[in-house]
Amino acid sequence: MIRRFVKEDTYAVVATWRSASALAHPFLTQAFIDREAENVRNVYLALAETWVTEIDGEVVGFIALIEDVVGGLFLDPAYHGKGYGRAMLDKAVAERGALQVEVFKENGSARRFYAAYGFQGSEEFTHELSGQRTIRMTFTPS
Repeated sequence: MIRRFVKEDTYAVVATWRSASALAHPFLTQAFIDREAENVRNVYLALAETWVTEIDGEVVGFIALIEDVVGGLFLDPAYHGKGYGRAMLDKAVAERGALQVEVFKENGSARRFYAAYGFQGSEEFTHELSGQRTIRMTFTPS
């Protein structure tokens, strides 16, 4: 089930972010991950419209939208490959239509996931806070 985030989901969302980030972002420093976890908890969730994926009463993933930008889509690694990530993108497209996302260049699994959905890379730049190369990808529904 995909539903709107409520404040009580915060711990589960941050835990999901950490576990998914550990798999997807091994190239980021622990200091950066720790700072970003606090930003997820204290800044990003307040700025975004966030939806969570809940299975058997447990939050296992989330998608955060800031206007037409996917600010984050993270899923507990135990649930990868089961269609939940695609379902969250379907929800975002239903809510917003065309979307953008920024993905670290070294995060090949995320780039493949978004490309399989139909996103196309449109610009490459350096992510200021991490120093990592990042690709902006866009999706336009047909």
